[in-house]
Amino acid sequence: MGMSAEDERAASPRDEEWPEAEKAEKLARGAALKWASGVFYCPEKLEGLGHYRRRETQRNSSIQSRLKSTVQSYLEGGLQQMRELMEEHVQLASVVQVLPQIFSVHEVFSHILQLLHGQHLLEAHVELMMVEQLRDDILSQLHLRGLSSAQATVLSYFGGLQDLNESLAKQLWDIVGSSLQLVREDPVVFVTAVRIIEREEKIDDTLLLEATFLPPGRPKGWRQKFYQVLQDTITGAHFHAPRMDAEGPGLAKHLAALQKDIVSELRVVKDLMVQCVPAHYNILSVCTATYHQALTSHLQEILREDLDKQGLFLLLEWALRVYHSPEMMGHPDLLPEVDVSALDPLMSSELVDQTERRYVMKVKASVFEWMQRTLEVEFKEWFREEEPETDHQGFFQSALPAIVMQMLNENIQVASLITDSLQQKIYNMALEELEAFLGRLREALVQCGKEHQQDRAVPKYYISHLLAVLNNNLALSNSVSSLHPDTACREVPASLQAALDRMQKKATQLLLEELLQDLQPLCLQLPSRKWLSGSQLVGSMCEVIDKYAKDFSRVRKPLFTLLLAESELLVANQYLRALLQKKMVCKSREERGQLCHRLLQDATQLRELFCGLGLDKSQQSLEAVFALRELICLKDPALLSLEVLGFINKYPDVSDEHISTLLDIRGDVSKEVRHVVLEMMAQHPQVLPEGYRPIFSTILVPVPELPFCLRKGKCA
Repeated sequence: MGMSAEDERAASPRDEEWPEAEKAEKLARGAALKWASGVFYCPEKLEGLGHYRRRETQRNSSIQSRLKSTVQSYLEGGLQQMRELMEEHVQLASVVQVLPQIFSVHEVFSHILQLLHGQHLLEAHVELMMVEQLRDDILSQLHLRGLSSAQATVLSYFGGLQDLNESLAKQLWDIVGSSLQLVREDPVVFVTAVRIIEREEKIDDTLLLEATFLPPGRPKGWRQKFYQVLQDTITGAHFHAPRMDAEGPGLAKHLAALQKDIVSELRVVKDLMVQCVPAHYNILSVCTATYHQALTSHLQEILREDLDKQGLFLLLEWALRVYHSPEMMGHPDLLPEVDVSALDPLMSSELVDQTERRYVMKVKASVFEWMQRTLEVEFKEWFREEEPETDHQGFFQSALPAIVMQMLNENIQVASLITDSLQQKIYNMALEELEAFLGRLREALVQCGKEHQQDRAVPKYYISHLLAVLNNNLALSNSVSSLHPDTACREVPASLQAALDRMQKKATQLLLEELLQDLQPLCLQLPSRKWLSGSQLVGSMCEVIDKYAKDFSRVRKPLFTLLLAESELLVANQYLRALLQKKMVCKSREERGQLCHRLLQDATQLRELFCGLGLDKSQQSLEAVFALRELICLKDPALLSLEVLGFINKYPDVSDEHISTLLDIRGDVSKEVRHVVLEMMAQHPQVLPEGYRPIFSTILVPVPELPFCLRKGKCA
């Protein structure tokens, strides 16, 4: 027979272990029976059985809930100590587990050092990472438990890690510093260094991402250090900037070496180094930017030197032309991967402008010095005992225009190799210097003229050299427009044209002064009784003029025409001046006829001479002599008023004094007629038309010995 439930319960170990439970259960059962017998004793109470059941179920559930809560609280209070013991046990177990590693740290340090000395960098780094991980785990645990005071002890124990890190880093940076050579000769060493740097970068990234605890020395940032060492190596190798040779050749050699080395090294980076590093390093872009930025600083450093014009030119040409050319950054071996177009210009626009201005100033000083020497040579040439040289047409000239224009042209053309702005600056400077040179040349000519006035035999070929000066000036004037690089902008500036005109005017004036000095002795004999009776005075004048005209034929046609016209004006002016200043008075009609005949003969002879030389009658001022003759030849003085009106209309610069003198020469004009003529002139004031060549305004006539009133408010 099997055991009954009571027997099983009686035999269960729980009874033995928990006697209070059995006693409680018996009491509970007795109470329950007593309550049940009371309920079921009366039949009417059986109807509320369902209600009793629900109530008791709820009460039972409530009691069980309270019981569970009480037991839970009891258990938790009793297990806390056990938990702490358990946790301590786990910690001790983990410590015991890593004790062999902790005890072997210094032995590992020694091994790592041996590996580093043997240049087994990957193996050394693996062990180094392992020790660092151990240290960092311990430090992290201490950090989490707030045991910061114990960290110092751990750091002290692991103190050798810092030295090992530095030793490894030193070898890495030595390798990176020699990377351009290593990737050609032994790329494995360089790749090893990059792998270690990559590992460290990943550790840095992981720690920074978690950001709960950063061990000492983290982040190491070895990738940034890699870039820095590479950049410092590139910069230090080429851009140490020794003191530049300001004369140019040293700088040219230096720039040529830079060009060669940079192309060569970028080719190595593009073809070899790129394969040794991760793509996201963008190593070619980094190296290109490094060379570019280092060059920018280097050129600024060079520009602090007092470079000569050649040095400044070389620098501008190299930075603006050579650098981007197929010989350097546009080299076929570098394209298309190497691209500096996205980088800032090697020289800023401000620096380019400043350097161009410095270059222009140097060129200006050189041009000034060259022109000064040219002027000194020219001045000496004027005083030589030889005529100036001639061109193939026999026109006098000197080498001056060719020398000056060649020098200016060369500088403008050279500047065109750099930038349009530099060419424009040099062009502007060239015109300014040419203008200043013409001023100094004119001063030299004035000085030469003064010396000639003191002794007309010096210079011996004074007139010939003056003619050469005129031809030279015309050559310069014709060449100036060709200086401008843009054919559409070849207008000569007004100030330069004025300087050329002043130069021409001065040379012309000095030539006319020579003609005047030879004519004046003859003009002094005008008018006279001898002249009136038919001397060869004007014939002699024609000989002088003809001699000068032969000299004038040694200048180019526009100048010859100018000199001829100016000479004719001078002759007409001197003839009229002599006639009006001497104030010869005709005593009879016969004398007036004789004077009119003489005037006609002289004016005709002079006019024919100039016509023969190529000056048209319409361009001659001698026509004034013919017109003046008509006033003297007029038979009826009463018609003088009308004749004078025609005269002043044709020669508006004639004055009351000139007309009064002409009336005196006639010798037959009454006061009344004189008054009518002068009154008519007062009523018809003249204005000089544009382009009119004055002939009378430069002639002063003597004041009458006995002044008399001509009209109210004016006496002469």
